[in-house]
Amino acid sequence: MLLRELTQLMDQFVQSKGWYEADSPRPQTPRNIAISLCLETAEVLEHFQWSENSTNTEQLAGELADVALYLIQLAHLSQIDLEQAILKKLQQNYHRTWDQDQVK
Repeated sequence: MLLRELTQLMDQFVQSKGWYEADSPRPQTPRNIAISLCLETAEVLEHFQWSENSTNTEQLAGELADVALYLIQLAHLSQIDLEQAILKKLQQNYHRTWDQDQVK
């Protein structure tokens, strides 16, 4: 499945819940989704809080999916083509040297 298809599915899901409505209890603003993205990312960290590996792969997969869905929604709301942004960033990263980028 392509990223744009996942974006469409997420958009359909949000519409089905009525979260785009003005009186929604979960307003789909970039700010709100960015906050939710950070919160879900913290839940990923909980899986590694006291060990190097997650003890529950199924739960970790669910948290990673939450992070991906919020990321997709944030890009959609911000009118960013996430697929193109990722490809551009990967290309830029091929030309970076992190060790030289560090401030000493």
